[in-house]
Amino acid sequence: MHRVLGDRRAVLILIGPALLVYSLIMLVPMVWSLGYSFTQGNPIDGFSGSGLDNFHRLFTDPDVRHALWFTAKYAVTVTVGQVVAGYLLALLYVFFLKRASALVRTLVFFPVVLPTVAVGLLFKNFFQVAPQAGPVNSLLNSIGIDSIDWFGSSGHAFWVLIIMDIWRSLGFYAVLLFAGLVDIPEEVLESARLDGASGLRLVRHIVLPMSFPVLMSSLIFSVNGTLKAFDSIVALTNGGPGNSTSPLTLYMFQTSFTYGDYGYGSTIALLLTVVCLMVTLVVFRVSRRDLTKD
Repeated sequence: MHRVLGDRRAVLILIGPALLVYSLIMLVPMVWSLGYSFTQGNPIDGFSGSGLDNFHRLFTDPDVRHALWFTAKYAVTVTVGQVVAGYLLALLYVFFLKRASALVRTLVFFPVVLPTVAVGLLFKNFFQVAPQAGPVNSLLNSIGIDSIDWFGSSGHAFWVLIIMDIWRSLGFYAVLLFAGLVDIPEEVLESARLDGASGLRLVRHIVLPMSFPVLMSSLIFSVNGTLKAFDSIVALTNGGPGNSTSPLTLYMFQTSFTYGDYGYGSTIALLLTVVCLMVTLVVFRVSRRDLTKD
């Protein structure tokens, strides 16, 4: 194996095809989209060069600022909810439920395999106010609180989105973090217990540092997924009321395919790509810290 890996020609033959396919599938569309950023038009009307007009428009467009602010707010809230709740669930699996956790893991993971549109319709019915009150408003009515139009204000719609997306993906992050926690050697935990560490001290000084890499991986998965959230928002609110729950992805889609402005849509996509790269670099930078040295 060492002889093969030491031969540059063998390495090139082994990874060359995969690298070529990756370049064709991933990089070529990105470069193509970057080229669209300097044009205006669409495939039906044709394209014409626009120089840096799309970038000037990007920095002066209030809808972009609003969509970027909503995207950041949504990404931070959902990421914190997914990773923190997923980590707590993983701790529950490992330290309390142990062998009996298989059934709970299966039940919690079930929403992950449901179609996003089905989950969106489910939550619409849960929180609906008319023509008849959904289960949530019925519960509020039963304790003397008037029904709330959950999708009639941006604040309420935002929190319904947050609840839905955390519920839908919680099982995935719990399983991912569970896989990291079960890799911690039992001998290390037992030694820590013998030294007097238990409960929160055990988690703080042993479990958290040793599961830090998988925690960072979960964070990267979550923040990149939430920055690019699209289908769940379309299924539940379609960006409404108005455009108050419209992230960059939805604004990009509407600009490109509803209004036929591919050039400006590609510029918004470029902005989103840069944001994702910057956030990922920050997370990687933070993840270099070795907590086991503390």
